[in-house]
Amino acid sequence: MFFGSKPANENDIRKALEVLPHPQRGGSLGALAMIEGVVLKNGEATFVLKLFEGDQALVPELRKLSEKAVSGLPGIKAARAVFTAASKSAAPRKAPSVFQANHLGKIIAVMSGKGGVGKSTVAANLAVALAQKGLRVGLLDADIYGPSVPRLFGLTEKPRTENNKMVPLEKFGVRIMSIGFVVEEDTPIIWRGPVVQKAIRQLVEDVAWGELDALVLDMPPGTGDVQLTFVQSTPMAGGVVVSTPQDLALIDARKAIAMFRQLNVPVLGMIENMSGDIFGVGGVEAEAKRIGEEFLGAIPLALRLRETSDAGTPIVAAEPQNPLSESFCLYADRIWKKLEAPSSPRSMASHK
Repeated sequence: MFFGSKPANENDIRKALEVLPHPQRGGSLGALAMIEGVVLKNGEATFVLKLFEGDQALVPELRKLSEKAVSGLPGIKAARAVFTAASKSAAPRKAPSVFQANHLGKIIAVMSGKGGVGKSTVAANLAVALAQKGLRVGLLDADIYGPSVPRLFGLTEKPRTENNKMVPLEKFGVRIMSIGFVVEEDTPIIWRGPVVQKAIRQLVEDVAWGELDALVLDMPPGTGDVQLTFVQSTPMAGGVVVSTPQDLALIDARKAIAMFRQLNVPVLGMIENMSGDIFGVGGVEAEAKRIGEEFLGAIPLALRLRETSDAGTPIVAAEPQNPLSESFCLYADRIWKKLEAPSSPRSMASHK
């Protein structure tokens, strides 16, 4: 815990419980709809978990996992799990079916636990960097509530439809799809879970992506239903976590790392964005070392990066020789080398 960090609330507790894997049923507590209630009073958290028939023997393990996850949150003095017995008719909520994604290549989720850390800018530049190496790359703006990719690529047109599928727009060698292409920029998206899940499926399956080597997902911040739907129903190759250096952002970055680990998604590394000046420097590198994950590198807080992003041209495309662009290309190279199968005919060496 970091001194001065904001104490966890009931929603934070619920999110921490949602991503915990069930010891035997192959899903998270959230996906299995096991969390029935959360109460927080004076730093003491009590939460109710629903048991399925036959789970009584797992109570000690479930108690240990859940209470440990909650007690580690900022401001929590004590955590107590209460279990309710399920009726014979109780059954886990059906997990999302796996998307048909064989043609999408390596699916790379770029994620942050917190908004406002420049995750979309990093995802956009990594996608362009991979495309510059000769890979067939797609970029899916999965941030349903706050799509940024249309602005980052300067795209305003609507995708056309072909054979009942939307055709992604293409720019700088990247095939791009976003909910922002079909919803006006200043229109708020007020959707509940089932509608969001349907939209996610359409963005993956009802798009004519063609054959890809890599699909970069610009994930929404946090670890809620949208993120769980993507991770549980998409064959993820790995995830990249973006954070600024300060303690407050790192608290949420840990949650993103925990979600990847608990859902068996390999963590490809961590990137420190907006490094230096008011945000400090080195926080992400220290955290990566502490938790045993690779630190891919740092992107400084730079005016030119902001200017090119606002202008609709990722800096890797706008200024390939800029040191910032070279950094993004280096990180993309490291990520791809982790994912690339030695037997793949489209080896990284062929793109250099």
